[in-house]
Amino acid sequence: MRVVISQSMYFPWVGLLEQVKLADVFVHYDDVQFTRGFYNRVQIRSENGTRWLTVPTKKHPRETHIDHVLVDDSQDWREQHRNALVQCYRLSPYLEDMLAVFDDAHSRHAANLGDVSRESIMALARYFGLSENRSFTRSASLDAPGRSSERLLAICRKLGATAYVTGHGARNYLDHELFETWGIEVRYMNYQKLPYPQPYDHFTPFVSGLDLIANCGRSGAKYICSGTVSWKDFIDESH
Repeated sequence: MRVVISQSMYFPWVGLLEQVKLADVFVHYDDVQFTRGFYNRVQIRSENGTRWLTVPTKKHPRETHIDHVLVDDSQDWREQHRNALVQCYRLSPYLEDMLAVFDDAHSRHAANLGDVSRESIMALARYFGLSENRSFTRSASLDAPGRSSERLLAICRKLGATAYVTGHGARNYLDHELFETWGIEVRYMNYQKLPYPQPYDHFTPFVSGLDLIANCGRSGAKYICSGTVSWKDFIDESH
């Protein structure tokens, strides 16, 4: 029973889609403080390098949770993002597929940044068939108290996890032994960053999953293929 817990990100890179694929339950961890990151922005490819798509947000106190951050709709940022995608991927073979996924994500009401980012993940997941045979939930809907490692453990226990799969950032704070005490194996992503056809001079994996759609269509699912390594092996390799 593999559980993945992650803050929602706006049309995230392939690495997050790989976490979704590895999960039996994927938890949107959005009732935590909004900090600078990829929760409201993502890179796409252009002929001049990479460029950012950023969801504008209204001013908010520093401690505001991701799912309480309000989106600033005083400008038509959705249309701006769509136009940028058309401009950057106008010659890509699956442009229309990519735009359909973009439109799908934005077709649902989004009251806050958490909603926007969750919908973008789910639109990508549906396109690549990753929404099947696994469940998705929000941390806010679970009665799982605590902070940091204790709360992540509480979520895993609530869901009956036997394994917790996480990204590389967790190595700086996660209490691995605590999970082991409760019989839950911690595994880190072993990102392959498998190259797929991209225009321009060099491949970069650190762009939106929309890029994978534009260039490969549904066959791009074969590039969503990374596995995991045990936390002990990962920590050893990090040193």
